Amino acid sequence: MPFQVGEVVEGTVLNITDFGAFVQLPEGKTGLVHISEVANTYVKDINEFLKENDKVKVKILSMDKGGRISLSIKKALPKPKQVKSNKGYDSDNYSNRNNNISFEERISKFLKDSDERQQQLKKNFDSKRRGGGYKRNASY
Repeated sequence: MPFQVGEVVEGTVLNITDFGAFVQLPEGKTGLVHISEVANTYVKDINEFLKENDKVKVKILSMDKGGRISLSIKKALPKPKQVKSNKGYDSDNYSNRNNNISFEERISKFLKDSDERQQQLKKNFDSKRRGGGYKRNASY
């Protein structure tokens, strides 16, 4: 059965190189996991993450006509839950912090915060426009 792009399959690490690892897929096909696709963190030494003959789950990223298959281990992993920061004002985060106040109060607070941010941005922009440039000497 042929593979499809986006499919997650299990394979065995055949060979490790400086730039990635070759993984043998079912049906004897071989694909490459680039070093940037091994883990969600920076990978300086791939040997810290993989060993030959390890069983790994990989996601098929692409397949070209020449038979090359690009794979990813990190995209085959379940997505970690993201922790939302208190910075920014996306709708979920903003409403969760203010569940006990009325809609009008939320709008009022949002407009006030927004106006303060706009004024601060304008102040920073204006200060950058005025100073720091080349000043011409008036006395020649």
